[in-house]
Amino acid sequence: MCEPANESPRRVVVGVNGSPCSLAALHRAAEEARMREAELWAVLAWKPANSRLTGRTSPLPSPYTDCSSAAVELLRDTLGKAFGAVQPGVTLAGLAVCATAGAALVDVACHPHDLLVVGTGKGGPVRRALRPSVARYCLSHAHCPVLTVPPSPLEAELTAAHRRNVWRIRLDTRELAE
Repeated sequence: MCEPANESPRRVVVGVNGSPCSLAALHRAAEEARMREAELWAVLAWKPANSRLTGRTSPLPSPYTDCSSAAVELLRDTLGKAFGAVQPGVTLAGLAVCATAGAALVDVACHPHDLLVVGTGKGGPVRRALRPSVARYCLSHAHCPVLTVPPSPLEAELTAAHRRNVWRIRLDTRELAE
């Protein structure tokens, strides 16, 4: 996936998956790309569905093809949500890669002069136990600088409001006065 370092342009590589945290990372990566006069590469990593269900001779459609198409569509939707009709002001490339997220990002951002931008997502001990952190993987395996973007405080407030609505917990109006 890597070209020789002396022939490749400067790049800012960012991991996206459609989540609010990845959109924040994408916007930050666009800012960094403008400041560095670099290309912006948005990478969406995906894994195919259980491929044992369909074999090569099966008349059913390939799960690989279905997942690949869905990943490309999600990448287009994410870039559309992030930038809409307004372009980021730099050369933008989208790449859907069949791999785990951390490995895909490290493979794409393979030159020392690249910058890898990842969102840190929502933490918590249970979440970390069930799903390894892409940001931690990138920090320990990348051959270039890594910029981690924390979740927006607004996202935490929206999550709390959603949780309060789901559980039908009354809003304490004294919170609004603060």
